[in-house]
Amino acid sequence: QVQLVESGGGLVQPGGSLRLSCAASGSIFSIYVMGWYRQAPGKQREWVASITSGNTTNYADSVKGRFTISRDNAKNTVYLQMNKLKPEDSAVYYCAATLGPMHDWGKGTLVTVSS
Repeated sequence: QVQLVESGGGLVQPGGSLRLSCAASGSIFSIYVMGWYRQAPGKQREWVASITSGNTTNYADSVKGRFTISRDNAKNTVYLQMNKLKPEDSAVYYCAATLGPMHDWGKGTLVTVSS
């Protein structure tokens, strides 16, 4: 299994930017599909973005054009650059790693978008 630790959350104003990081353990990080999910109070967990080992990216419609997922395999780290943030982006953001049937989660980092 892989251990995941998210960081970079915080309080930002609408229209602002934030960059989340997910540091992963393990020597085979590069073959995992990595993703970001988020969950706001009282709402279902929502998939946000994913990136494959070949750097193919996919985004939820709600964040497309504003968020960018990337990975640095040399650092075992996945990033989520969030721009033009909206109050509805406020949530706990979770990093996930998938390899076959295995799905690992970090503990989350809180993002609050408010004026």
